[in-house]
Amino acid sequence: MALWVTLLCTLIASLLGGLYLLGAFRRQRPDEPPLDKGTIPWLGYLLEFRKDSSAFLKKMRSKHGDIFTVLIGGHYFTFVMDPFCFGAIVKESRSKLDFRTFASKLVRQVFGYQPIEANHSIIHASSMKHLMGDGLTVMTQATMENFQKLMLFNLSSGEEKGAWQENGLFHYCYNIVFRAGYLALYGTEPYQGADNKEKANEQDLIHSNQLFQEFRKYDHLFPRLAYAALSPKEKREAERLKRLFWSMLAVKKSCQKDNISGWIRDQNQLLAENGVPEYMRDRCMFMLLWASQGNTGPTAFWLLFYLMKHPEAMKAVREEVDKVSRENGQELKPGSPPINITRDMLNQTPILDSAVEETLRLVAAPILVRAVLQNTSLKSSSGREYTLREGDRVALFPHLSVQMNPEIHPEPHEFRYDRFVNPDGTKKDFYKNGKKLKYFNMPWGAGVSICPGRFFATAEIKLFAFLMLSHYDLELVNREEETPAIDISRWGFGTMQPVRDVRFRYRLRF
Repeated sequence: MALWVTLLCTLIASLLGGLYLLGAFRRQRPDEPPLDKGTIPWLGYLLEFRKDSSAFLKKMRSKHGDIFTVLIGGHYFTFVMDPFCFGAIVKESRSKLDFRTFASKLVRQVFGYQPIEANHSIIHASSMKHLMGDGLTVMTQATMENFQKLMLFNLSSGEEKGAWQENGLFHYCYNIVFRAGYLALYGTEPYQGADNKEKANEQDLIHSNQLFQEFRKYDHLFPRLAYAALSPKEKREAERLKRLFWSMLAVKKSCQKDNISGWIRDQNQLLAENGVPEYMRDRCMFMLLWASQGNTGPTAFWLLFYLMKHPEAMKAVREEVDKVSRENGQELKPGSPPINITRDMLNQTPILDSAVEETLRLVAAPILVRAVLQNTSLKSSSGREYTLREGDRVALFPHLSVQMNPEIHPEPHEFRYDRFVNPDGTKKDFYKNGKKLKYFNMPWGAGVSICPGRFFATAEIKLFAFLMLSHYDLELVNREEETPAIDISRWGFGTMQPVRDVRFRYRLRF
């Protein structure tokens, strides 16, 4: 009899423990945000969130307001849609809200890289040195030279004047921008003597294109890889691609390149000094490639697409580009050499800046996540105070809460190239309920987790657009082309991608 009682108690305890782990007993406390666990134990709203994060969050906000907690795959996420709360979250100390916990798990899963404690400070220090200030001037020049190598190598080799060339816009933009950034960061083929320079350049063109083709395969799998939702066949392909990139970007191979950037060189050196083994540094190089080049090409696509869809925007940006070139002695004329754009020239383009910012407002959709390490108080703009519970996660989705908010950006679905610039060239301020906003567009994140390479990424996009508008006439093949739908599986991972490509054509202006 005692044995049966013991077994029964053990069974009941196991059942209650399982229900506890599945979240069955969680209840909203008086000082906490509205709680919605869904109907499926543990999973909660995982499937609905993964299917279309934006649509799900719109529904939850309509149901619960600007701050609410939902169960997603065994974790409780408190989503904050009140932009006046953003500052308190992104500036909160790591002892309370930590972004590294979630980020470390993600990079292990998708890149096979195990970050060390000093990783964030290493990337931040290297980015401050090489991707901002004087270091950015050097990187801008290196990127410019590689754009010329990729885009303009045939300008003097008999390209028929006035002849239209046709291509897929997304493929063209992603391909060129990715390869230019990769060569600027990871180096070019070494050569000795002028006779070998052309062969080295040809190798750079071939190698960078091969790398891009493999990168696109991996990029296609990325959202499902991040959600651990790959099929067995896709898992095998993802592992193959990881190993390929670990090999292609190995630090030993990088050390043999010419013109390797200080950004890559310094990070490898600092990781080595901190005891990170070589095989793990190879994996870090792969992570850095995706972080630096995974969003710039798609953003360049949307920028050129919107400019071609809006002739008044194309006219305004092109006139500014031509004016800046002319005032800096770089005016293009028949027979003149390719334009050489400097960082100083890129600092003279407020209209192009606004067009880039507007593009990012429309298509950049990261989800910013922090782990709640201890109970934390959060005050909403209405004055109500909530407690974020220890062990939960807090998340921001700026695309929905600020970037597409009609109270902040009237007609938010419309592309307005001058939305972010005043007539005198200064930047506009933005308000909600009459109160000035600090966070009104957040394509790069914010606070301690803000993208450290944002200035370099912006320079890449602007360089590409500047070159395209300077050298080519551009138009959509179908002048009535509809804006392609976005791939909803990519919500939360940066710049959105279209579900289909768009045909465009281009020809030399001079």
